Amino acid sequence: MYLKFVEIFCDVALRRSFSKGAAAQQVSQSAASQAVLTLERRLGTALIDRSKRPLELTPAGQVYFDGCREVLQNYRALEDQVRQIEHRVAGTVRVAAIYSVGLMQMESYTRRFAELYPDTQVHLEYLHPDQVYAQVLNDEADIGLVSFPRHGGDLVSVDWQEQPMVLVVPPGHALAGRNGHRVRTEDLSGLDFVSFTHDLAIRREVDRWFKRTKVAVTVKREFDNIENIKRAIEAGSGVAVLPEPTVRQEVAAGSLVAVQFSDVTWYRPLGIVHKRHKQLTQAVRKLIELLHADPASFPKSNGANGHAPVVRPAVRNRSGTAAPRRAAATGSKSSKRA
Repeated sequence: MYLKFVEIFCDVALRRSFSKGAAAQQVSQSAASQAVLTLERRLGTALIDRSKRPLELTPAGQVYFDGCREVLQNYRALEDQVRQIEHRVAGTVRVAAIYSVGLMQMESYTRRFAELYPDTQVHLEYLHPDQVYAQVLNDEADIGLVSFPRHGGDLVSVDWQEQPMVLVVPPGHALAGRNGHRVRTEDLSGLDFVSFTHDLAIRREVDRWFKRTKVAVTVKREFDNIENIKRAIEAGSGVAVLPEPTVRQEVAAGSLVAVQFSDVTWYRPLGIVHKRHKQLTQAVRKLIELLHADPASFPKSNGANGHAPVVRPAVRNRSGTAAPRRAAATGSKSSKRA
């Protein structure tokens, strides 16, 4: 019982919030508060300063938190060693992903993972890229799914996908049907453009591409996620260069047109990052292995395993607006930015 309370305390301390810690542990806020209070009574000292917002650890709480994180990590590693004796894959995998990886794409992986390893759970959370790296480095996530991944220092990056970049325009645009749905980069010069914000790696890379090909566009709107960029294009604000898989649904529906380039080949690399020197559990290793498989090769699910995604309340992005929802796919438990 106390181990569960320790897990709750660590999530509350990491997120500096009882509500966020409770959500991470899938318990009520009152249950999280009671768990921490029970630990404080047992230890005879306050662990969290509840008068501060966000919450802060007391000196005793910081010592307890640092020790408990190490205890939990060792306990999970011990459990994994025991399971491997019986060739059993079990446990929780915590995944932090950029929004544009897409819930539908990840649902295929988490559903198949649940079918292969029914004793596992995958907690999937969509975040800003900086927050993905922070969760991995702070041991809040086992792996992160990012674009233009960083490698070096405390991080290891494993190549995952290369997504072709295409010009995305509204159906009535002059370039929508040009040259058999192919354009040259010079055709973009002077166009109104919907871009990513400067803090994202994909914006910096697109700017470098344009500089090398001497393309000069007029940036009209900037957003920190692909979903808002697509909506702006549909509204006639301009065109954009986006990863082809992220616009397939709109192209199929006829609300957007994806046009390939005839003179360049641009890709957005996706990578799987994890903390260097961290011992990955067998469940984490198996999920990384599965992520390299083609979802088209997965057998069709009959829906009998009961692992449908459960959508949780929207989280807030850094601008304070509602961000896409965090979902949890039970039994692979799951929870959009470039």
